[in-house]
Amino acid sequence: MDINTALPLVIRKPKVHGGLARGLHEAAKAIEQHNAHLCVLADDCDQPDYVKLVKAPCADQNVKVPRAPSAKTLGKWAGVSKISFLIY
Repeated sequence: MDINTALPLVIRKPKVHGGLARGLHEAAKAIEQHNAHLCVLADDCDQPDYVKLVKAPCADQNVKVPRAPSAKTLGKWAGVSKISFLIY
């Protein structure tokens, strides 16, 4: 099973149970509160500040940061239309 097959399955469970943080603000908040286990970042995120804002705290907290092929695909997985990353 490759990463693009496994990630939607991993995202589905916290989405159903309300444990999925979506968007930059929710993601940063979850990382800082030590509630994040995984942070998925879109490959086509063109804001380097957003990438730094997510990756630096994730590195400090030992949170894995896999990449999704696109923001549109990540949005479909998370149940939103447009998003660059998410945390659960």
